[in-house]
Amino acid sequence: VVVVCSIELPKPQLGEPKDLCSLRMQPAQEDALTVSQTLDKLLAKDTVQVELIPEKKGLFLKHVEYQVTSQHFKISVYRRYSDFDVFHELLLQRFAYRMVPALPPKRMLKGEREFIEGRRRALCRFINLVARHPFFSADELVKTFLTFNGSDVQTKMRDAHKKMGDEFMTNRLATQAKEYLPTDIQVQFSTSRELIRNIHNSFHKLRDRAEKMAERSKENAADLLMFGRELSTLGSDTLPIPSLASSQGAWGTLRQSLKGLSVEFAVLSDKAAQQGRREEDDVVEKLNLFLDLLQSYRDLCERHEKGVLHEHQRALQKYSMMKRQMMSATVQPKEPASVEQLESRIVQQENAIQTMELRNYFSLFCLHQETQLIFAYLPITSHILGAFVKSQVQGHKEMGAVWNDLQPKLGCLFGEGETALPPLLLMKITN
Repeated sequence: VVVVCSIELPKPQLGEPKDLCSLRMQPAQEDALTVSQTLDKLLAKDTVQVELIPEKKGLFLKHVEYQVTSQHFKISVYRRYSDFDVFHELLLQRFAYRMVPALPPKRMLKGEREFIEGRRRALCRFINLVARHPFFSADELVKTFLTFNGSDVQTKMRDAHKKMGDEFMTNRLATQAKEYLPTDIQVQFSTSRELIRNIHNSFHKLRDRAEKMAERSKENAADLLMFGRELSTLGSDTLPIPSLASSQGAWGTLRQSLKGLSVEFAVLSDKAAQQGRREEDDVVEKLNLFLDLLQSYRDLCERHEKGVLHEHQRALQKYSMMKRQMMSATVQPKEPASVEQLESRIVQQENAIQTMELRNYFSLFCLHQETQLIFAYLPITSHILGAFVKSQVQGHKEMGAVWNDLQPKLGCLFGEGETALPPLLLMKITN
């Protein structure tokens, strides 16, 4: 007895198996298309530190160099911005169908110190995203950048790139990409792209707010320090108190107390500054890291549309024009040599179109995988929220402790009767 049952399965989401039957029948195809990565696996691939080293000053110019330390390769190398620039250029040529993060600008946009630090942070985010990318991390080009200690790393990287070519030439699945793609790949791509665009916009706003909060913490630190200094200035006034002042003795005592309060306010200022640095390092930087990745996905989508698809369309138009010329030649007899030359050009164009079609499918194949990577990174949201809450709890706890220590010292500023009053009642009487 053969029992046949038909079960209609839901359409697969991007990166998910098409259906159980096809998963059993074509495991190799599904495995090739699916990127089995979690955020923890991606973060564990490598952590790269990028630190400024002392500036080398020439007669007219000074160059900024960076010490780049890979935890995975356990080595430190020295790189200049121009090395990053060449590496980025070669990476785009090698992996044109993958998410390659952008580099920060070369030229100075803000104050020198602020610009150099901002660029260092951006370079650090760039190299970490590259080193953790599952298709970049084991590549010879990346290994050369992170480990080569010779005098001319740029030549070494260019030589390595010449030997390899681009990913389409070296990936064993490149010419078979069409076979692995789901039938509704274009629909899935459009849906995912719209969702990721919305995520990008929301994270951009979150980053802007986090930056403002970090900036306010720094401003609060400066205000607290100045507040304490003004109290110290007030308490340091040595001019004698005139006899007509009814509270001559009280003001003298009060003045001495004010002078000592500047120490506590300096401590409060330091705590607020630490809070600002925590918000910047633990929250804003994580948001910027994910935003860099999301922007690289947007750039990749544009490269796919404006590059591969556009070139394919131009090749088809050129081919169509050649075919018309060939038809015209058959109707109006021409020299045999010119006809043969036209036929040869048509064959070459057909080969070019075939290659472009294969590249187009490979581009979609890579887009499918890169989209999965974006979703694999999404749990970083919980890391960011955790860092944000932790920084706030720690900051308020530390500043609260200083304020609590400061409160008893204010007793000498008031009479015994006043300090015995509840704080709220004292506030109302004062107002």
